[in-house]
Amino acid sequence: MSFEYLLTAFIICLSPGIGVVYTLSSTLGGGLRAGFWASVGCTIATIIHLVVAMAGLAAILHTSAVLFQTIKFAGVAYLLWMAWAVLRDRGGLSVRPSAPKSPAALVKSGILLNILNPKLPLFFVAFIPQFVPAGSPVGLLTELGLGFTAMTFVVFMFYAVLAATGRQYLLKSETAMNWMRRAFAASFAALGVKLATEGTR
Repeated sequence: MSFEYLLTAFIICLSPGIGVVYTLSSTLGGGLRAGFWASVGCTIATIIHLVVAMAGLAAILHTSAVLFQTIKFAGVAYLLWMAWAVLRDRGGLSVRPSAPKSPAALVKSGILLNILNPKLPLFFVAFIPQFVPAGSPVGLLTELGLGFTAMTFVVFMFYAVLAATGRQYLLKSETAMNWMRRAFAASFAALGVKLATEGTR
């Protein structure tokens, strides 16, 4: 596994996306423990997408506009629902301290949120082959995919620790919490709009 691949994967993982926003909001609402399980859920979704991509479903999504659009807009609807839930500051998506959510619930939400993003399997098909010489064994593909997955979890946990470190300060400021809630709601809505306006290719 080359340094170039690891560096590129790190930069891609570090870029804020659906999983990062969910991990941050979960950590602010439930602390580092919640952020950890949110990271686990998002990482599991990445593994599922990797398996799907290697099984060839990504190629089907790339060629079947109807299937791609169906999955895409299911993801859009879920993101917009999350934006509304955060803005209303209710339930499990509240960024304020609340009754602890079970690890299973946090993981389930992380998986559902990321599994509805059809761009992930297409990303694996477009990204990983750039670092695989022609005729390489399947084992190399698996190694690169697992390396990306591990990098994803590390980056999510970095964001979770970062959020947990400043959590107490934010919780003491009503103004900061209100702006944080609006920022997360806007982020989910923006990600939903971005996903909705992206083409299949």
